[in-house]
Amino acid sequence: MLKSWVVMPTCLPTVLRRCHACASERFRANGKFRVNAHHKLLDAWLLVLCTACGDTAKLTVLERMNVRSVRPELLARMHDNDPVLAAELLQDPVVLRRNRIALDWAGAWRLDTGGSDHVDREVSDVIDVSVRFAARIPVRPVRLIAEGCGLSRAEVEKLITEGKLVSAVRLSGKLSDDFTFTLKR
Repeated sequence: MLKSWVVMPTCLPTVLRRCHACASERFRANGKFRVNAHHKLLDAWLLVLCTACGDTAKLTVLERMNVRSVRPELLARMHDNDPVLAAELLQDPVVLRRNRIALDWAGAWRLDTGGSDHVDREVSDVIDVSVRFAARIPVRPVRLIAEGCGLSRAEVEKLITEGKLVSAVRLSGKLSDDFTFTLKR
């Protein structure tokens, strides 16, 4: 029996960065952009707000780019404050590295198991599950499997050590790429 699960974002993640005004370390993105032109050069920032004091910080998206080298549809999306573009840019490794930020996905994602609450244990002896990530959300596979199967994390760890839960990828640590696993009962 093959099941498909999807890890889906429910909102934008929290940006982890130190606030200059209050020393808080958490910002929330609201999908607003600021675009500034200097003759033929363009700067663009994604605006984030401190969760403690409300101070605004700018995450650099484009820096001193020639206006002609920026795709018109990208520029239009920034002018329209496109929240989908904000989500894409927050997951871009180049933007994360350039701004020296990290993301906290706690409470910003959910597991969609395709309608069934938990995997039926009595229906089949072997269950193959394909887990797909709709966004680059780092999650522990043990947590996903526990949530999707209605088990505790300790039970999932026990199934792994007994060889009843196998996967081509390492199930310890965090993953943000698609993977599959097989549960043998």
